[in-house]
Amino acid sequence: MTQPPILTVSNLSVSFTTNDGIVDAVKNVNFELSKGETLAIVGESGSGKSVSSSAVMQLLPKNALVHEQSRIQFEDQDLLTKTEQEMCAVRGDRIGMIFQEPMTSLNPYLRVGIQVAEAMTCHRSVSAQAAKARVLELFNLVHLPNPEQAYSKFPHEFSGGQLQRIMIAMALINEPDILIADEPTTALDVTVQAEVLNLIKEIQAKMGMAILFITHDLGVVKHLADRVLVMCKGDVVEEGITQQLFQNPNHAYTKMLINSVPKGQKDPVEASAPGLLSAKDIRVKFMIKSHFIPSKCEYFEAVKGISLQLKQGETLGIVGESGSGKSTLGRALIGLLPSTGKVAFKGQDVSQLDDKQRFALKKDIQMVFQDPYGSLSPRMTVGEIITEGLTVHQPQLSKTERLQRARKALEEVRLEPNSINRYPHEFSGGQRQRIAIARALILEPSFILLDEPTSALDRSVQLTVIELLKAIQAKHNIGFLFISHDLSVVKALSDRVLVMQKGVVMEEGTADEIFHNPKSDYTRKLIEASFELDSEEAA
Repeated sequence: MTQPPILTVSNLSVSFTTNDGIVDAVKNVNFELSKGETLAIVGESGSGKSVSSSAVMQLLPKNALVHEQSRIQFEDQDLLTKTEQEMCAVRGDRIGMIFQEPMTSLNPYLRVGIQVAEAMTCHRSVSAQAAKARVLELFNLVHLPNPEQAYSKFPHEFSGGQLQRIMIAMALINEPDILIADEPTTALDVTVQAEVLNLIKEIQAKMGMAILFITHDLGVVKHLADRVLVMCKGDVVEEGITQQLFQNPNHAYTKMLINSVPKGQKDPVEASAPGLLSAKDIRVKFMIKSHFIPSKCEYFEAVKGISLQLKQGETLGIVGESGSGKSTLGRALIGLLPSTGKVAFKGQDVSQLDDKQRFALKKDIQMVFQDPYGSLSPRMTVGEIITEGLTVHQPQLSKTERLQRARKALEEVRLEPNSINRYPHEFSGGQRQRIAIARALILEPSFILLDEPTSALDRSVQLTVIELLKAIQAKHNIGFLFISHDLSVVKALSDRVLVMQKGVVMEEGTADEIFHNPKSDYTRKLIEASFELDSEEAA
């Protein structure tokens, strides 16, 4: 690079004080970032990627220790010497950030339009009308449906992918010099992911913005980054120009990451397998405008008369764009959302069960939520979170027996058993998702609803979780309803696939039929937009 770097990180080392002692999260990391350049930091969950980016913004938790020799130079300023007030002038203005978990990054009590506009009015002398106009412009840019309506909605009224688009709009509103993007496309479906990445590239070309891109998705890295920094357990193990690094990786760890693409397909269930779950004409609608005369209330129909069947030991994958109704359908099937239609579990009409039967049914039906941080209590240890279901449904077990089961569950999802006494905030996003999976598995249910269970996981851990889910399914004959926007994971895990758009089924068939011979243009569009499927087919 002929121009001087806009950001220089030198000897960055970060440690955390925990109940188990000092943990070194980042060890002597060095990198430079120039205007107009995109540097991707990749590595497995817990490798120190997000800690490094949080250190640049001085957003580390209170138990973090930044070592004295560390330097973070932004133009002619050392960010580590700045006060909190001085950093507030930099954050959101000169340096923007897209956070990993949009649901926990937005205030649930404020309308999203006000929150995004606030990012502008805090740093610029603009009128409320001008700020709103800029917000609506960005909502259009990131393809948020109905920007005018979206401006006045609350965070809980959006899907995970739509929330991520709102966070991207907030980070870009002041046209920053540096954009730090921490897993910005994790919650996005493949078509929107491609659109958002192209949008970021367009804005970067227009403004000369530098991007520090934190991700575990190597398909995204190939599409967006100029250079790549590979991290493992806090250390930088390899660095290089993107194309060269992918074509000729030197370090064994980098080779492992590049080769960690979900492959193969699930063994099919027997045709004689008994039915587990059936649904007929499921409809879910939300009131969008109330009126004291019921007939004048306005509703939005999110799921429009969907029927499906699931056998024991079978996996039904549900794919579709963000806002297509995938998660809404899943929650309606297990009674977490009011709906019309008929749901039968193991041949029993769920609506006909008494209270005692419903309680017994809860042990047999579990769910892994999309947002791991929002679904784990911050006041409970990991051990308490995982064993809570055992306490309710198997009260005869002693505390020692419950903790033994919890340690075994943690080992199954590749987490240290001694992490049982730690709290959710002490884990990375991917590690929290594995805790959520362990909590669902510990009761050995007949059915698990998996809502984007691998979206926060890096590719190598995805492979482990896919194999784990397959092994547990084969052993216990569990039925999975697998909701995901990651088509390579759906292909590896599903027997059958149901494609949704705007609340209706566009196509349904076996994984082979859907991925190798799609009938609808919408399905073809989804497959073409997936970065990883091409590399999988070539493998």
